[in-house]
Amino acid sequence: MPIKNYTTTVPAAQSVAEIVVEMVASYGMAVGREVFETCVWIGRFLQLGAVLPEQQPCHIVYRLEEKKALCHNGHAKDGNIMQALVDRYACGQPNHGKGTKASPGFFYGFSKDAWQAMAVAVTWLDRETRRGATEGDAS
Repeated sequence: MPIKNYTTTVPAAQSVAEIVVEMVASYGMAVGREVFETCVWIGRFLQLGAVLPEQQPCHIVYRLEEKKALCHNGHAKDGNIMQALVDRYACGQPNHGKGTKASPGFFYGFSKDAWQAMAVAVTWLDRETRRGATEGDAS
């Protein structure tokens, strides 16, 4: 689905448990128009999720955080992240956990964008689980 359709298919009043986005990070290189458009869309998605500015750190995951959380290495590539997800959720399943049409696996139907979204979700969930455990230890 083209990104422009999301604001009409996800009504602002819809109940959403959590919204998490992958944030753009600067590495000192020049960027193009697409990066700035991505920044605008990040803001729109946070707005649709009714995330207030002071709440944003809890709803943002950076790519470097994903790499370190899933692969324990900040230099990991997409393939490494995908393999870490397969090892965690579909170990031993054929075709990188996708399976086949006749016998779908955990990641059946996943494409590049779905793998990236799963990495964001898993990283966030792990972080929030650790945060909850830490807060529980403090009480």
